[in-house]
Amino acid sequence: MSEEKELKVEDIKKSAEEKRCPVQKALFYMEGFLEGPMCGKCLPCALGTYEARIRLKDIVQGRGKDEDLVTLRHIAEIMLESSRCKKGKDTAHYIIEWMKTNTYKAHIEGRCPDRECVSFIEYRIIPEKCNMCGKCKEVCKFAAIHGETRKPYLSGYFPFEIRQKKCVKCGECVPVCPTGAIIIIDVKSGEPVGV
Repeated sequence: MSEEKELKVEDIKKSAEEKRCPVQKALFYMEGFLEGPMCGKCLPCALGTYEARIRLKDIVQGRGKDEDLVTLRHIAEIMLESSRCKKGKDTAHYIIEWMKTNTYKAHIEGRCPDRECVSFIEYRIIPEKCNMCGKCKEVCKFAAIHGETRKPYLSGYFPFEIRQKKCVKCGECVPVCPTGAIIIIDVKSGEPVGV
């Protein structure tokens, strides 16, 4: 039975590795570890994992601080030394491994270099490039895109725009736009980050 749980830890890590952003990898892993293989028998692992998940969620949602990075490293070091099983020690190794990149610091500064953390990006429509075909509005399941489709016999249209409070940043509008009018913007700098 313990071999089965050991395998599950590796499966969670393998699934986490499919994400581009190291912070997203760590958060995905922590949530999977808490749901399954963590036994909760030793405090450093149980409390450390819960606290790490809280800190990682804050970082992903743009509320992270420098203290969160210090605390995450401290949690990992304590788990590495004090966890009673291999699962807890492996979890600590993964945290440390993913923290080696500059991505964590970038998140604290307000940007996700991998553009996977939706709190740091916005989808916007460039009015000059938009031909007002309405394809983006049709594909948006969340009614986040507003505007009027151009009709040859009318004038005075409401231009297409993405309502940021409704947008879940799924990206489904980007490939349907025939003119490439939808771009991804870095929220902090206001600069396009490409697609």
